[in-house]
Amino acid sequence: MNQGNTRRVIAAGAIGNVLEWYDFAVYGYFAAAIGRAFFPSEDAVAQVLAAFGIFAVGFLMRPIGGAVIGAIGDRLGRRAALTFSVAAMAIPTFLVGVLPDYQTLGIAAPILLTLLRMVQGLSVGGEYTTSIIFIIEQSPPNRRGLVGALGCCGAIGGILLGSATGALLASVMSEQALESWGWRLPFLLGLLVGIAGVVLRRHVHEAPRQASTAPSPLLDTVRNHGPLLGKLAALSVFNSVGFYLMFVYIVSWLQFADNIAPATALAINSASMVAMLPVMVLMGWLSDRYGRRPLMLSATALGFFGALPFFWLMHQGHPTLILVGQLGFVLSVGAFIGAQPALMVEAVPAAIRCTAIALGYNVTLGILGGFSPLVATWLVHRTENDFSPAFMIMAAAAVSFAAILRFEETHRLKLQTA
Repeated sequence: MNQGNTRRVIAAGAIGNVLEWYDFAVYGYFAAAIGRAFFPSEDAVAQVLAAFGIFAVGFLMRPIGGAVIGAIGDRLGRRAALTFSVAAMAIPTFLVGVLPDYQTLGIAAPILLTLLRMVQGLSVGGEYTTSIIFIIEQSPPNRRGLVGALGCCGAIGGILLGSATGALLASVMSEQALESWGWRLPFLLGLLVGIAGVVLRRHVHEAPRQASTAPSPLLDTVRNHGPLLGKLAALSVFNSVGFYLMFVYIVSWLQFADNIAPATALAINSASMVAMLPVMVLMGWLSDRYGRRPLMLSATALGFFGALPFFWLMHQGHPTLILVGQLGFVLSVGAFIGAQPALMVEAVPAAIRCTAIALGYNVTLGILGGFSPLVATWLVHRTENDFSPAFMIMAAAAVSFAAILRFEETHRLKLQTA
């Protein structure tokens, strides 16, 4: 594949991730305001728990979406699946921005919000995994790790864009305006990204593929590849817990635990996400040279032994120390995510690749990723221990470390094509 086409393929794969994770980031960052708009209560903690509960419900739809969109990718092609997924995300994103609040609609408001998050969860279930499969399958053999990491940058870019948008709005709007209607603006802007994604993906080239001979990629995967699904699910535990605690929930944690102003918390998170991008790309490139396993084992070890020291730094209340602590997680989680896409794609047979990776990855993301902010919020207030999220990250790192040991090194193997 020539360099120009490589860039177009990466852009087409990444833009959907930008929208998917921009939306989820914005929802996480404005969870407190959304909670007050749709779940009136005298208890601020209960409102945040309710908002993160709907956040988790959206994630529970990911395995179903992964099965549906993954099957489309295996049967009809990767491009068809990607075009469907980005369109299914853009419309609900816009509708969240215009949805009337509890005072206007009453109980119908949180019900409609839940339904919209469920549709978005279906879309996300196939978007990330299908996009990285699409770009890695068309990349040069010695650049699969690098290209996979670049594709992931779309997801990180979406988180960064959501964080930066939140920080900008918090800095230029009054707290009252942001609380009343300002939080809706990022959801309305998401529609533009969705339109760009549909247009770009409709015109990208997809290499010819041999049709799958299996009557159903989903049935084939579940019946004949159970151990592989288990390995993929366990592999994704550290990504699920580490990422969603440290780059979504952490903004709320800084406000509750350290009394950090929302604008400051969002600015620190934005700076961390900027640092995340080169770390991921570098680690993807290094994995092409030295292998996926060594980098991912080192990343999970750093996550296990560094979680408590990093959280201690972030609990000191000084913005510089908070940033240093979060940069420790940037190195650990970034190294893991940078090498993970190539390992997953290389380890799964081509005929069931979209379905198997979508299921294995999204079962973990749907349960652990979606519920991590909710569980962390509950644990911190239930135990009165602000370091509770650190123990969650340590447990996740241990599970993924064990899972990596069960994978063969794949970076020099020829990639199987359908």
